[in-house]
Amino acid sequence: MKTILLAASISLLLSLFGTPLAIRLLRRRGYGQLIRDDGPEAHHTKRGTPTMGGIVIVIASVLGYFAGHILTDDPPSPSGLLVLGLMAGLGLVGFLDDFIKIYKQRSLGLRSGAKLTGQVVVGALFAVLVLHFPDRYDLTPADARISLLRDVGPALAVLPFVIWIVLLIAAAANGVNLTDGLDGLAAGSAVLVLASYVLIANWQLRNDCISGPIIQHCYSIASPLDLAVVAAAALGGCLGFLWWNAPPARIFMGDTGSLAIGGVLAGLAVTTKTALLLIILGGLFWIITASVIIQVGFFKMTRRRVFRMAPLQHHFELIGWAETTIVIRFWLIAGLCIALGLGIFYVEWLPT
Repeated sequence: MKTILLAASISLLLSLFGTPLAIRLLRRRGYGQLIRDDGPEAHHTKRGTPTMGGIVIVIASVLGYFAGHILTDDPPSPSGLLVLGLMAGLGLVGFLDDFIKIYKQRSLGLRSGAKLTGQVVVGALFAVLVLHFPDRYDLTPADARISLLRDVGPALAVLPFVIWIVLLIAAAANGVNLTDGLDGLAAGSAVLVLASYVLIANWQLRNDCISGPIIQHCYSIASPLDLAVVAAAALGGCLGFLWWNAPPARIFMGDTGSLAIGGVLAGLAVTTKTALLLIILGGLFWIITASVIIQVGFFKMTRRRVFRMAPLQHHFELIGWAETTIVIRFWLIAGLCIALGLGIFYVEWLPT
């Protein structure tokens, strides 16, 4: 528990006090946000706001994680390192996308094919590695199975498992990326989901199948404590960044931050064996992603639009909702999704 608190606190402080430094540095170098001309008019005032602030989230999370372990003399686990590696790898893909946008002064960074390829490579490497590195109880960071509250169904062959994990990672990363369209929306929603994973990993630790007494619904999770540390470190990094990203934002996370956050969420879902539960916990991200799929699909079939603009948050902007109203209401939706997800997670412990 000390490692969790230290990792979260250090990451929070690094992000909270490091973000203003990043704002000054990025502003000095002219790394400002480019705004689409066809977007909501209110966004034009945000042109030039420093972007790529996700660098702060990633650095604060990584340093907070390692500082927590060093201060408590608790060695990192393969599970924690793999999830952090996934976060950093996708953050690098997002950084390249952001840098190209700024360098070439255009709203398009990496081509969609190159961006997806980067996500697939990082995701496939993670998917292969989580099947290795058994701990002293012979538990690997993940098993080649689909999971909801724990592993379900038969074991998959390596290739189908890798494809499944890559799809999950890409969906989570792009879901957070699409949500990052209003000040504080993605960061605030991510804070809530990460907090739920701190609770889930702690619960799995206290009810594991190995070190504690034998109980009916125990969990075979490799290093659940360290997964809680990762979630807490990422939570602290997002929370400190949110202080400066809340409306009116002084800095944007960019694809660097949104892809990294999506990566850490997907990594935690895989290693805590709650992959399908992430669809409910991160319900807001999936709702917003679905709005884009519906808009594009319906337009291709009928040449008409369902929403005034997609992703969904921009539809509400165009019908007259204030930005802060949308952000707060979407945070509430995210909170309801998390409450439902945690309720489903704990329901098997209810007396029958």
